[in-house]
Amino acid sequence: MVSALRFKGDKKPKKRKRAAADTAADDDNAGEGSSNSTKKSKQESPQEGEEAEGWVDSEVIEDLTGPLLLCIATTPPTCLAADAAGTVFASRLSDISGEDLSTASPTAVQQVWACARVHGSNTTPTFTLRSYTGRYLSVSKTGELSALREAIGAEEQFTPVRSPLGAGRWSWMGCRDTFLGVSVGGPKIAVRGDRHEVGFTETWTVRLQRRNKVRVKAGGGGAAGAGGAEDKGRVKDKITRRELEEMAGFALSEDQVKMLKKARREGGFHEALLDLRVKHGKHDKFAY
Repeated sequence: MVSALRFKGDKKPKKRKRAAADTAADDDNAGEGSSNSTKKSKQESPQEGEEAEGWVDSEVIEDLTGPLLLCIATTPPTCLAADAAGTVFASRLSDISGEDLSTASPTAVQQVWACARVHGSNTTPTFTLRSYTGRYLSVSKTGELSALREAIGAEEQFTPVRSPLGAGRWSWMGCRDTFLGVSVGGPKIAVRGDRHEVGFTETWTVRLQRRNKVRVKAGGGGAAGAGGAEDKGRVKDKITRRELEEMAGFALSEDQVKMLKKARREGGFHEALLDLRVKHGKHDKFAY
């Protein structure tokens, strides 16, 4: 007898002992019972799947894990991609609502990058981006990008810097303190890793799978229970000292941290952050 296909994570059916009389009675109602159970499963499965499907913007650094889509505001909107030969290029986004990068989803494996944090990078966390071929995104001394190397070195590590332009916006800095960006000249959009300043062409909207974001927000346990929605709201509203320092680009004092958190609550966060950068001499590198 050929058994039904089963996948990893599927629940095993419970077995129970039944008397012969029960078995005979069940046989009489087998057609009706199986039909009802099939209808129920068809009604419940889509609802459960919709909660975990789709792509959403990243909000915190913990969201940068697993498959990612790195979108950039070009005309037309594009994303970072790599082909089988390891060539890195800007791939046009087709599954998107207008030019809103926060609605984009990948349509090809070339557009998806597997992101992982480098072990030991605690003070300033660095990450790797691996293409669908299993090879890592790398930036050379001249700023050329490729996805050819199977081992991780300095050129395969990137530091994500949160952008004040909004949630889900990040800049990716390489080992030589240069950023990933695009240059538009003629009909072709070139992707490079030698940009010394951060602007709109160096700001990426990073999208991740919804199920990964839910797991991070719920503390790794799937559903958060009765207070799940409330817990996720608190995670979104909070910001850590490390995240503030990443956005500022330098170490902050206790008073500066308190001032930025207060400004964030009152709606003047971007102006306060810019003032700090100007005083610290960071306004050129992070100019918008």
